[in-house]
Amino acid sequence: MTRITSIELLHVDLPPPVPRSDAIQSFVTQETPFVRIVCDDGSEGIGYSYTIGTGGSSVMALLKDHLAPRLIGRDPAHIEAIWRESMFFTHATTVGAITSLALAAIDTALWDWRCRRDKQPLWVAAGGAKPKIPVYTTEGGWLHLPTENIVAETLAAQAAGFKGAKIKVGLPHMSDDVARLKAVRQAVGDGFEIMVDANQCFTLGEALRRAPRYAELGIAWFEEPLPADDITGHARLAAASELPIAVGESLYSPTQFAAYIQQGAASIIQVDVARIGGITPWLKVAHMAECHNLAVCPHFLMELHVSLCAAVPSAAWVEYIPQLDAVAHSRMAIEDGHAVAPDTPGLGIQWRWDEVRRRARASYTLT
Repeated sequence: MTRITSIELLHVDLPPPVPRSDAIQSFVTQETPFVRIVCDDGSEGIGYSYTIGTGGSSVMALLKDHLAPRLIGRDPAHIEAIWRESMFFTHATTVGAITSLALAAIDTALWDWRCRRDKQPLWVAAGGAKPKIPVYTTEGGWLHLPTENIVAETLAAQAAGFKGAKIKVGLPHMSDDVARLKAVRQAVGDGFEIMVDANQCFTLGEALRRAPRYAELGIAWFEEPLPADDITGHARLAAASELPIAVGESLYSPTQFAAYIQQGAASIIQVDVARIGGITPWLKVAHMAECHNLAVCPHFLMELHVSLCAAVPSAAWVEYIPQLDAVAHSRMAIEDGHAVAPDTPGLGIQWRWDEVRRRARASYTLT
């Protein structure tokens, strides 16, 4: 039986390659906790999660002081048991972002170890539903960009083969949002998908007012229109609007997704592998969505989500926001507007581990 003998923890900051802002926040830097497990037979697995600028040191403290020490001596093959025991061990701090992000860094490392052991790519080990998934971009749709830039960036994405683009909304007056979206629609035509993302900035009344105007432009979905904990508001909006409502990046447990689904409050499920607590719970949510005939279109982390989307039947889109180029040799492959799942064993990310260590703001080794 294989046993975990040591764990390396690192905190690495990865600034975004372009400025990113939405209706409520800016993406300052990707604080990236890494977990590297090493076993008595020399095998290893590497996992990670992220924040967009705050809380990274808290995630690291939870890993170093509480979660990682409990892994020493464990069999890394017991992924479900480790995830559940870790979740209940941190019961006083779950459900919440800090705990979920820490759990995700461990869980992705364990899945990486398993897939390397079995010489399988993650997308096959987790289900093997399909090797390619349509991809859309968010990189050219940030809220601070003027309309002409949004139009140019979206046209460039269309020319590059992307099947859709996300445009941030939430400008002070509805007419400003609508004008931007109209300009993009006129430029790209009707066959190109446009998604809109409000990042939780609207009241229910304002979302009800804006949704019909967005719908006139053939919008693919209305993302996070209300605060994420307002399930009732999302249910009322979903019932009143012809626009599909997309929710999930700010939910932190399968139970929260279950509540949304039970109340008919979302038809696009945007489960984020880091914020849900890892691959293990991500798959639970994806299959829950499948059982309710709902689409999964995950948030961010394209380097992981391309494999997870390829693993399950319910996945419809991968979101393109590159962030690991500085610390990874690999790039997500795109062919004819589709993200291609990597065929290498493990997570499919070829780390520049020397660069990860060089950039580390903090590092710890537990034995």
